[in-house]
Amino acid sequence: MKLVIASDIHGSAYWCSRLCELVETEQPDKLILLGDLLYHGPRNDLPRDYAPKQVIPMLSKYKDIIIAVRGNCEAEVDQMVLPFPCMADFSQLYVDGLTLYLTHGHHHNPDCLPPLAEGSVFLSGHTHVKLDEMRGSVRCLNPGSVSIPKDGSHSCLIYENGKFSFRIWEE
Repeated sequence: MKLVIASDIHGSAYWCSRLCELVETEQPDKLILLGDLLYHGPRNDLPRDYAPKQVIPMLSKYKDIIIAVRGNCEAEVDQMVLPFPCMADFSQLYVDGLTLYLTHGHHHNPDCLPPLAEGSVFLSGHTHVKLDEMRGSVRCLNPGSVSIPKDGSHSCLIYENGKFSFRIWEE
């Protein structure tokens, strides 16, 4: 199974289009979205080409393959305009013998993990900083931010053949 895993689009039509280009190229089985899809929130500057209304149809095109969780910037109105579920605090996916726990990261995070089985993978966004670390027997991954990185590079994750790899976009 192939996954594209992204977080923190924050309504950027430009960076969402870059993500969609990657999805078209990679043809994943699932597009995992770890929250903060449409709005920038009060703590972030506006991302490049901030246009949440343009992001809606871009993401909607992939409604049949999206698994999304709620970020701290999601609101009930987001579910009214998006044709895929996006308000769950977490989701779990079983892939190639791995348990993937999907959440945004503003409640549970690598420093405050939920109860997870040994060997699980904890996937979260929120910090806008890429991460790949072991916390005990749990692998913690953060794809970074599609649109407002706080570590210098716009990024997401690809999962394929049992391996995770970061994809980084140039400006």
